[in-house]
Amino acid sequence: MDRKHFIKSIASVSVFLGLPLGANASIQEINSQLAEERGNGSMIGFNTSPIEKVRVGIIGLGNRGMVLLKMFEWLIQNNKAEIVALCDLKEEKTQKAADFVSKHQSKKAIQYTGKNTWETVAKKDDIDLLIIATPWKWHTPMAIYGMENGKHVAVEVPISYTIEDCWKIIETTERTKKHCIMLENCNYNDEELFVLNMVEQGIFGELTHAECAYIHDLRKLLLDEHYYEDQWRLKHHQERDGNFYTTHGIGPVSFYYKIGRGDMYTHLTSMSSKEVALSEAAQRQGKDMKITCGDMNTTLLKTAKGRTVMMQFDVHTGRPYDRINKLCGTKAVHNGYPSRLYIDKKELAYWGHQWLNQKEYQAYRNKYTHPMITQLRSKMKLFKEGHGGMDFVMIYRLISCLNKGLPLDMNVYDGIIWSAITPLSEISVASNSNPIKMPDFMGGKWKEEQDLEIMRSI
Repeated sequence: MDRKHFIKSIASVSVFLGLPLGANASIQEINSQLAEERGNGSMIGFNTSPIEKVRVGIIGLGNRGMVLLKMFEWLIQNNKAEIVALCDLKEEKTQKAADFVSKHQSKKAIQYTGKNTWETVAKKDDIDLLIIATPWKWHTPMAIYGMENGKHVAVEVPISYTIEDCWKIIETTERTKKHCIMLENCNYNDEELFVLNMVEQGIFGELTHAECAYIHDLRKLLLDEHYYEDQWRLKHHQERDGNFYTTHGIGPVSFYYKIGRGDMYTHLTSMSSKEVALSEAAQRQGKDMKITCGDMNTTLLKTAKGRTVMMQFDVHTGRPYDRINKLCGTKAVHNGYPSRLYIDKKELAYWGHQWLNQKEYQAYRNKYTHPMITQLRSKMKLFKEGHGGMDFVMIYRLISCLNKGLPLDMNVYDGIIWSAITPLSEISVASNSNPIKMPDFMGGKWKEEQDLEIMRSI
């Protein structure tokens, strides 16, 4: 990449990321800015007094918000939670949500419709928890406003997509002492929890490498003029280039590696392929548009303990869904989609290249199914709409932790670290794949070995 193009790319990306950089910023200057420490790690293991019945307000009742609302059915019926307020731009959406709530709780949820009514919801003194399921640009400002008004907040993915917004979330939650969790449902999927339980039981030995992805053909939805309000998600692909949807893949891997609990990502490098598939799909619909994001982005990360991760992002190409979910250790390897397991036998005579057969695999699956799944499987069957039940498990665990005054399964630093990979990938792509540092959002506290909260029974 010639210097003129490099400076132009970095200048535009730096402005977008909210980094205080000049037009002639070098990679060294960018990494120096990213090395700035502003957090203190005080929300590690944070808990509040028990909340016997969690009073909930939901902002955003589109496709995702309605699914999350439905995950509360059992919790409402068992007096663990109560829906107090429902907020959306469109009255038909709040009415649909209110009709659902009225079937399951006697107290009506108050409806708020309009552009700025979410601020009224955030200020209500009869709400403990705000759930935010809006377009990405609103996640950070709504979360901050909620915490400033005394609410715990649970935010859909990603929690932020600029480095400056990541820091704003950290500073607000550390100051207000309010939970700020990112709702990463894939950490609660049966397969990922099965792998995590094996890791915790020592089946994989020493972990060395992982691969993960968000590979999902979204061409139809991105180009649909009605599915995403004002096609807000398509606009990201028209204006930016990098990995925009990191958390479904990196969330589970970060738990395998205990990121923030003894290990940390130190830096990454990222590159994107050329863009063809989405613009061709648009042309077939008679639409001529420029797409900036490459069809495939590949990002490589390194941790302080020397482990590596390959992460991919592709929502343009027509192919089956895949999160890869590969984990390599000195004793075992797992590969997902479909789930396969290899157990290494140290005796030379047994070395080979075969995954376990179905009977052998099922024996491991039965033995190492995460206790959380065993506990909740019967309830999960009632909530298949929530990605096969993992959405219910996620909401159940969140509310149960608040009911009992326990630290949440995922803390604010988890959500921030996983989300920060997006802007860091954009910087690396724009700088011809230069290595970019991961900011220390935890003030060095990640070096302390900690148990994973998601392994507790509650």
